[in-house]
Amino acid sequence: MISVNIINKSDLPLPKYETEGASGMDLMANIDEKIILSPFKRVLVPTGLYIELPSHLEAQVRARSGLAIKYGVTVINGIGTIDSDYRGEIRVPLINLGEKDFIINKGDRIAQLIISEYVKVKWNLVEDLNHTDRGENGFGSTGI
Repeated sequence: MISVNIINKSDLPLPKYETEGASGMDLMANIDEKIILSPFKRVLVPTGLYIELPSHLEAQVRARSGLAIKYGVTVINGIGTIDSDYRGEIRVPLINLGEKDFIINKGDRIAQLIISEYVKVKWNLVEDLNHTDRGENGFGSTGI
């Protein structure tokens, strides 16, 4: 387990792992008034949280599967990346892909936060890549 500095400017609890095997922690909406998210509309929801990640970590903001399947509410960009040098508030970009208005209240769990290590690469510019059996076959080439 790695310690990470966090500032909480809300009166909501800090994100936490809900089960022993959980990889994500729920982010909660830190809003004064409810948000009505109409179908196909977007909103940026504040959390009141600010983090200071070590340089080898990133935070990923992901959709909550229950909101996605039950209501069609998901994170706009699939997975939002929070870089280690970002010091602003964590805000969640949501979109309603459902058919009905979705109401967000203060304290609602709106997304998951996953902390992950990453590796930086140095590009080696070459003329050819090593041969594989798959080659350039992509998009469905290994079956459905």
